[in-house]
Amino acid sequence: MTVPAPRVRRRTRRPGRLLPLLLATALLLPVAFLVVQAHQLVDADRDIVARERLGVEYLRALGPVTDALVDAQSAAVTGRSLRRDTLDQAVERAAAVDARIGGELSTSERWAGLRAKLEALPERPLTDPEAAFTVYGEVTDLLLALHGKVRETSGLVRDPGADAYFLQDGVGEEMPEAVVAAGRLTDLAVLMNRRPAAERLQSLVQLATLRGAALQPANDLANNLRSVVENTESADLGANVLNPFDAYQRAVETMALHSQPTNRAGTIDTTRLLAARNEAQQAAKQLQPVLLDEIDRLLVERLDELDRDRLLIFGAGGLAVLLLIGLAVNGWMSAPRDASAATADGVTPGPPTDGRWDPAGTRPVEQSPTLQPVGQVHEPDRWRPFDAAR
Repeated sequence: MTVPAPRVRRRTRRPGRLLPLLLATALLLPVAFLVVQAHQLVDADRDIVARERLGVEYLRALGPVTDALVDAQSAAVTGRSLRRDTLDQAVERAAAVDARIGGELSTSERWAGLRAKLEALPERPLTDPEAAFTVYGEVTDLLLALHGKVRETSGLVRDPGADAYFLQDGVGEEMPEAVVAAGRLTDLAVLMNRRPAAERLQSLVQLATLRGAALQPANDLANNLRSVVENTESADLGANVLNPFDAYQRAVETMALHSQPTNRAGTIDTTRLLAARNEAQQAAKQLQPVLLDEIDRLLVERLDELDRDRLLIFGAGGLAVLLLIGLAVNGWMSAPRDASAATADGVTPGPPTDGRWDPAGTRPVEQSPTLQPVGQVHEPDRWRPFDAAR
């Protein structure tokens, strides 16, 4: 008689099905962390480049102020009447730029002080040219300091690109210094011819100092532009820069030549010197927007690259999330389920204990006949003849 095996309750394999979900969730955390970190780095780089573009915009506004201030100084020293319209318009445009981005570049305080000095300049030439030379010299010093402040706070002075760095150094520092020094050189030459002979030697020393101050930044600007033109990958930069750059270089060399005394008395040919300075200033006016446009183009290209990097980061992160979700769903769907033969109360018959089922209890094991060794008789067969005789 066969005794039915006890019915046992099979446990569901829920932990095995949850394991893929747990692994996918655990992998999503580092993936999300890496995506967020990379996105923050890209955003930080974009903020740096955007700030540099603000610096380029501010330098573009300061260029006309520099030219107009140098012209006003020359007019004041020579006693010529010069309308303030050009200077006032340049100041108003720079003030509008500072009102919009000065707070972010931390230049509002410096601009306020410079603007007060500019508005305090007399509309009519001063009766004392020496005093006018000193007054305008103080204002131009403040203007050059503002150029440096813009380069520092905007980050242009720390630009990692070689082309952008040399260009901003030339247009933001060397060019305004050269323009201001050239104006002071010509104005001092005019004043020196009016000074008494006893002061002529001291004036020649001052003139030599200003000549060096004008030539040094001009030479540095030439070296920087030469390096950029020779090494740049932009095909348009060389053609746009060479013509105004050559004109500027020739004018600076001519200005240095005519700033030398023409006789033993130390007389300076101020007419030729002023003409050479005007040529240099006009060449600088043409050169400045070209250099600023090139810097801005390089920065825009860098922004585009950062935008592409951000899209790649989001794309890679999204693809990783989709793959992990797919793996989790696949693991969930392919996990072993409970036997379909389970009853309503969740119990299934257990395997018989008579040893005729495999250890898993899923199918019977076929019984094979027991093989007897040769010459050996089974015990019941040995006594069968005696039972027949009785």
